[in-house]
Amino acid sequence: MTDSTTTAAGLVGFTIAITAARRADEFAMLLQRRGAHTVSAPAMSIIPLADDVALRAATDDILETAPDILIATTGIGFRGWVEAADEWGLAPALMAQLAKTRIISRGPKPTGALRAAGLREEWSPKSESTVEVLAHLPDDLSGQRVAVQLHGATEAWDPNPGFLADLRRRGATVIGVPVYRWTSPVDQSRFDALLAEVAAARVDALALTSAPAVAAMFERAKEIGRYDRLIAALRGPVLPYCVGPVTAGPLDVAGVPSIAPERMRLGALARLIGDDLPARRPELSVAGHRVGVRAAAVVVDGRLRDVSPSGLALMRALAANPGEVVSRTELLDVLPVADADAHAVEVAIGRLRSALGDRELIATVVKRGYRLAVD
Repeated sequence: MTDSTTTAAGLVGFTIAITAARRADEFAMLLQRRGAHTVSAPAMSIIPLADDVALRAATDDILETAPDILIATTGIGFRGWVEAADEWGLAPALMAQLAKTRIISRGPKPTGALRAAGLREEWSPKSESTVEVLAHLPDDLSGQRVAVQLHGATEAWDPNPGFLADLRRRGATVIGVPVYRWTSPVDQSRFDALLAEVAAARVDALALTSAPAVAAMFERAKEIGRYDRLIAALRGPVLPYCVGPVTAGPLDVAGVPSIAPERMRLGALARLIGDDLPARRPELSVAGHRVGVRAAAVVVDGRLRDVSPSGLALMRALAANPGEVVSRTELLDVLPVADADAHAVEVAIGRLRSALGDRELIATVVKRGYRLAVD
């Protein structure tokens, strides 16, 4: 995993996991500028377009016989297809074939990519949905060759289930153009390590930017026996944030609520996390200080404190019910130390008090235990 920190405001002390394969560094920087600590490992790898034999085969098919209809679904996917064709020396011939075709664009982004390539769409749905595209097309497509620029589908997740099947039911011969196909990550152990952090709730939030990556995460969790713990973490202490409703699809199927911005953009997602996460995990007022207890850190008055794993475990137990007494026995159970005893709790509490910078933050309740001295 790659780990980064910064000392800005807002998200100081929060740890956010990122599974993106594309633009991961850019997205991490947006969060780090708000103070977050990020851990990143791609859930999947993208097959280079120029090396993709399936894309080349679909392109050759279209060059041999122009389709009657082309459906462009994403801007980045269509641009990638044109770039790959250019590398093969086939871009002029491909554009000439597509210029003979009725073109439907799924939304503003593919429309922009089409026009940049010198092509014009005849229609685009206001909703940007494939459902509206199907409603626009005639019920009888017998004898029609329909090329569909695919994006993001995997064996585990299809963002537009039934779309191609519906076209075939209407009699169309469908040519799937598989741009940006996904496969397993190059470094599986790196992603497994990130998965373990999320499943153990050692991160505060999980930022997700593609549905195939979410589906791949769930599939891998099942393979290594972490699925149940992962789902429990995402339904509990770890907040999942998605760039949009398509990305949230596999989470919805798994019964995991998620949070998404109104605009499906990385910048909007970073702003949402920066505003929403602190509000859902508010700081406590303790002995005249502002204290934030995070998944992997403690913040006092906006400053990260150097707290040991034992101290963090104690602090999380004390903050679970702020102000209530937690017995020594209960604290002993959470200490990540083998063969610990009551004395070990006292020693760990003493070290925690020193690390926090004010010993008054944790009050001793004689013969009962300890509590946070909430105001």
